[in-house]
Amino acid sequence: MAPVLAPTVVQPTLADFPPSPTGPLPGASEQARTAARALDRGVNLGNMLEPPKEGDWGVRLEDDFIDRIGTAGLGLSARLPVRWSNHASPDARAVIDEALFVKVDKALDRLLARGATVVLNMHHYRQLDGDALDPGEFAVAPEVVQVRMLAMWKQIAQRYAHHGPRLVFEVYNEPHGKLEPHWNDLLSRAVRVIRQSNPTRVIMLGPIRWNNAAFLEELQLPPDANLMLTVHHYEPFDFTHQGADWVQPMKPEGLDCCTDAQKRTMTLPLDIAVREASRLGYPVVVGEFGAYSKAPHEARLRYMRFMRDEMAARQLPWIYWELASGFGLYDPDKREFRTDLLNALVGP
Repeated sequence: MAPVLAPTVVQPTLADFPPSPTGPLPGASEQARTAARALDRGVNLGNMLEPPKEGDWGVRLEDDFIDRIGTAGLGLSARLPVRWSNHASPDARAVIDEALFVKVDKALDRLLARGATVVLNMHHYRQLDGDALDPGEFAVAPEVVQVRMLAMWKQIAQRYAHHGPRLVFEVYNEPHGKLEPHWNDLLSRAVRVIRQSNPTRVIMLGPIRWNNAAFLEELQLPPDANLMLTVHHYEPFDFTHQGADWVQPMKPEGLDCCTDAQKRTMTLPLDIAVREASRLGYPVVVGEFGAYSKAPHEARLRYMRFMRDEMAARQLPWIYWELASGFGLYDPDKREFRTDLLNALVGP
């Protein structure tokens, strides 16, 4: 009797994920514009599912945190960053762990049931950007890094294809480094993968250099109406990241805000974002901004009020970074909002 051979597992390649068609940009649909407006005054559920494993960075995704979205003057909107890459098989198929999917399922279901608009993204795939790995993160063969990203999006898109239009997919957080010369090609392929199962889902896309508004002009969009743009804004960086131990060399503490020069640094990216959104014909959302807790407290409040007012003046929706960790509006130990920070963002 001949031995029974195990079936050969076919590994995908980049050729299995062709780019989107090219053509003139149609501009944004009303669905995309509605979704962008609905994200205003949102909060990132950060440091929860984007560490190598949940809990590594001090907080876990809890029902209590989810239930704070849309309360105390905040908008009923959230961004959920997820590091899928460390919870998927290391081969090109990148089969995502069911345990992670279940965590994301519960969070999305709870948020969407409350009427929230939610951005679900792919975050911190370090090898994709060419960054050093975080403690607890595993490496994969270089030749499968980009293919894994697309294979993961195929699974994510299929998993959530039947969720309603208030769920937005964000292809990747802050493309930079090694990814930069490949970003336009990879985002084109990712959009096509998503469209196979989600023909009308709104998709969020941002530029290189960590979603820097100055590089929106280099972003090449596929001819798709259900898109929105995003930029991240942490200028002046010496102020917003003072004392942050993940920034090397560490920025010294004690820097104040907000001088006229600092204000110019803060408003310039907003003006660029508005200009490029108009040129491209798509709405833009400030998907991250904030000041770390090591900044002088009163200066931090001034920064947040100024940013809030300047974004409102330009009709730019925003999602604050983040809810309950080092930038947080909410004290996870006391189980209450830090009211002075909250008022600086959404108060009178």
